[in-house]
Amino acid sequence: MTPTLAADVHAVTTAADGGALSFAWLLIAFPLAGAAILLLGGRRANAWGHWLAIAAALASFAWAVLGLVDLLGRAPEGRSVAVEVYRWIEVGGFRADVSLLVDPLSITFALLITGVGSLIHVYSVGYMSHDENRRKFFAYLNLFVAAMLVLVLADNYLLLFLGWEGVGLASYLLIGFWQHKPSAAVAAKKAFLINRVGDIGLLIAIMLMFTTFGTVAFTPLFESVGGAGQGVMTAIGLLLLLGACGKSAQLPLQAWLLDAMEGPTPVSALIHAATMVTAGVYLIVRSGPVFEAAPTAQLVVTVVGAATLLAGAAIGCAKDDIKKALAGSTMSQIGYMVLAAGLGPIGYAAAIAHLVTHGFFKAGLFLGAGSVMHGMNDEVDMRRYGGLRKAMPITFATFGAGYLAIIGVPFLSGWWTKEGIIQAAFDSGGVTGQILGWATLLGAGLTAFYMSRIMFMTFFGKKRWADDAHPHESPSSMTVPMIVLAVGSVALGAVLVFNYTLAGFLAPVVGAPHHEFDLAHMVTSPYSLIALAFMLVGVAFAWVRYARADVPVEAPKGNFVTVAAREELYGNALNEGLFMRPGQVVTAASTAFDNHAVDGLVNGVARWIRTGSENLRLVQTGFARSYALTMLFGAAVVVATTLGVTFA
Repeated sequence: MTPTLAADVHAVTTAADGGALSFAWLLIAFPLAGAAILLLGGRRANAWGHWLAIAAALASFAWAVLGLVDLLGRAPEGRSVAVEVYRWIEVGGFRADVSLLVDPLSITFALLITGVGSLIHVYSVGYMSHDENRRKFFAYLNLFVAAMLVLVLADNYLLLFLGWEGVGLASYLLIGFWQHKPSAAVAAKKAFLINRVGDIGLLIAIMLMFTTFGTVAFTPLFESVGGAGQGVMTAIGLLLLLGACGKSAQLPLQAWLLDAMEGPTPVSALIHAATMVTAGVYLIVRSGPVFEAAPTAQLVVTVVGAATLLAGAAIGCAKDDIKKALAGSTMSQIGYMVLAAGLGPIGYAAAIAHLVTHGFFKAGLFLGAGSVMHGMNDEVDMRRYGGLRKAMPITFATFGAGYLAIIGVPFLSGWWTKEGIIQAAFDSGGVTGQILGWATLLGAGLTAFYMSRIMFMTFFGKKRWADDAHPHESPSSMTVPMIVLAVGSVALGAVLVFNYTLAGFLAPVVGAPHHEFDLAHMVTSPYSLIALAFMLVGVAFAWVRYARADVPVEAPKGNFVTVAAREELYGNALNEGLFMRPGQVVTAASTAFDNHAVDGLVNGVARWIRTGSENLRLVQTGFARSYALTMLFGAAVVVATTLGVTFA
């Protein structure tokens, strides 16, 4: 098979054969129905609601597997299937249908969302067992999965935007689920507002697409990008990137991600591994023809990805909160994916491969962190952990598998996929390729350091926990999903990358990688060897600092770099200085103008009318003789005036 390039729009056929793809809408219907039943069922669903939510997620996953089998049974050039559900909007020359596009890219995301999402649902049974609002929590999980499936299965940007906003709503509900905590309520609002900034960019991009091409459907739009002006395509690309930055927490819209840790840990796993933060990567890869027609926007994508992967890694190196340290890691790893997606056809497959493996090992790491918190009275400060590997052996083993995968230990999942991104960065050529490549290598060393720091502070060293803590292993409902994710963390990368499995599957949609990506090349590549050296240095440095040496319970003051990283590189301060404070000034000025100018004018007119009315009222005495005298005087004036005019 000779793979097409991403810019070569693939043919789309209509599912009319009665197979699994003809009913692809069931992928969305199962979790959406589960959410509706649980939200409308009330307390009657409390006893069994969580099992219904799990069944809905698993049913969607099973249908995604059937969809994959259906696609694999077709010729590569026929693996893009449109599923028309119903006519949605048709006004004048504008038309948008609820129509799904099932192709290798969308089915890969559907499998990740429903597969990892189902495991997180199962884990939540034990984690949320004592929460009186557990039914509502599972309803929101189902809603999240359904919205994300709408996003990745849509065949046009307007329907994609509907799923995009659904994900924003579900994330708001889940991050702020524990509303009794002011920090959780504030974090939910913060995530919602920052994401609205990105959403505005995406919405304007959709409007610009329609005014330029007369359509928002993927296939006809991608076929027309070559005829548009460079300025228009650059504007559309940058606006799409703005939307991606909001959902995927990339610079400069990253500040919401660490605060989102205020939600229950399963939410963190779902957002950071399988759903929300992957949406931006999907948008960029799906819009590949748009970015390839706008090289400037494509370059900005790679710069944003490189900057974010280093910024997230720096934050992860300094955080003592185990969930926030992992959140910094998510920023960094998504940065890798965005960078690769910005490289075009040579990076698309590598970006998606790393996205899939990251979904497994990052979900496992977050669920492992939740297991630690479950056994440590919800303590999140790693300086109050230490030596937990003996008290929590299953959590230690599964968390360790995710740790080894993400730092890039050879032949584990993260090694296969991250090496592909590093190689693609250098293969992009020129000075830019060298800069991007060395950024990915530096990120590999930082990843090894901050993840080793988390591992050593949590599971090794002396016991530093409080006297009232009694660490213990989590129930099987929590450990079984962790074990499944650990297996994926170890083996999935080889399954996807070896023999070009995923790249070949995605090739009809995104094109094939142009660089050598086989096992022999990966083992002998100088970049692979440098990445391995950086990884070993990062692990060794963390071992000296956090395993051999005693970890103080109270964090040392640190230097300027450490303080800046703890403050998340002053992202919040920057947002306050550039947007919030000026916004307050503008609001105060607008209020003052409204109060003194607008209200002054309106109130002044009202006072003038009232004063005039009060004065006019004085002539209304109520005495008949006064009215008769007034009428006589008026008649005399009229007669005199008439006579004067006549004699004149």
